[in-house]
Amino acid sequence: MKKPTVPPIGTAGTPTPDLQRRPAAFTVQPDEDTTRPTEALNRPPRSFAGDVVIVPDEEDPFLAAAEDMPPVPVAEPRHRRFSFAKLATGAFGILLSLAFGLWVDRLVTDLFARADWLGYVALTVLAVGLIALVIAVGRELVGLWRLDKVQDLKAEAEAAAESGKRKQAASVVKKLTGLVAHRAETARGQKTLAAVEDDIIDAPHLIELAERELLAPLDLKARALILNSAKRVSVVTAVSPRAVVDLAYVLFEVVRLVRAMADLYGGRPGSFGMLRLLRDVFAHLAVTGSIAIGDGLAQQVLGHGLAARLSTRLGEGVINGLMTARIGIAAMDLCRPLPFRATKRPGIGDFIGDLTPSMTGKDRDRRG
Repeated sequence: MKKPTVPPIGTAGTPTPDLQRRPAAFTVQPDEDTTRPTEALNRPPRSFAGDVVIVPDEEDPFLAAAEDMPPVPVAEPRHRRFSFAKLATGAFGILLSLAFGLWVDRLVTDLFARADWLGYVALTVLAVGLIALVIAVGRELVGLWRLDKVQDLKAEAEAAAESGKRKQAASVVKKLTGLVAHRAETARGQKTLAAVEDDIIDAPHLIELAERELLAPLDLKARALILNSAKRVSVVTAVSPRAVVDLAYVLFEVVRLVRAMADLYGGRPGSFGMLRLLRDVFAHLAVTGSIAIGDGLAQQVLGHGLAARLSTRLGEGVINGLMTARIGIAAMDLCRPLPFRATKRPGIGDFIGDLTPSMTGKDRDRRG
């Protein structure tokens, strides 16, 4: 017996429409207030070049501060000449040494006359003092020799690049490798030079390759030393209450920066070598008139809206930081064993953006 079929019941109890109906298309009209006209969607592409104005680099106020900086003169060691003052100092030094020797001889003789053991004690102390003095003088002489070696190597590199003699250039590269071999940053460069040194015939190219491979990593560290020292001077002088504290800390930071720069490039001077290096640095700054960065630089830094946003003390700290950076660049010129040929020499403009970010817009980019 066939079971009767029951038609489906709708919500109102009536049969539903046929479930097997054909599909149909329906047009949905979008809201007029949420859509754009059809012709706007199908518009042809057009150029907006006429609406955009590109400011040239020379007219950009953010780049003008760095580009308007005068080029920093290259610091060179002072030529040592004969002077009567040095001759007089040497003559009186010898005379005082003889007087000191006679006094020591009389002292030891008197001690032996009083008691033999006192005389032997005096001789022992005198021997220890003389040995320590010889070692100290030897270390100072070695430090001076290192400084002279750096300057001689720089002169040899310039002569080899101008002459074009490969043998002379190879000698310069060998001396440079021995000078900076103690730095871990140059290990990769030493391997690269050892692998391709025989393949380079041109003398200037060989020296430039050695500069890029051996001195470029040290240059990056030297920039970091200068920047960190300038930042410390800027902060300390901005918050210190006394001008004497400012001067003392700036001198301390400058001495530490110059010594670190000499150690970085293989100079490692002693006490007298350090004094000579400081004398050359300050002599260069005095000659170029940049001991206080100059009024023009202060006006450029403070005139770009920095003084309106910062206090007077903070502005002075920025100027002191730039002065420290200027001294660091001069020390870098004196301590670097090769002149800048293949790599760019740093300038004051390279440090302005880090010391005064609000002037160049860097802080605005970070916030955005």
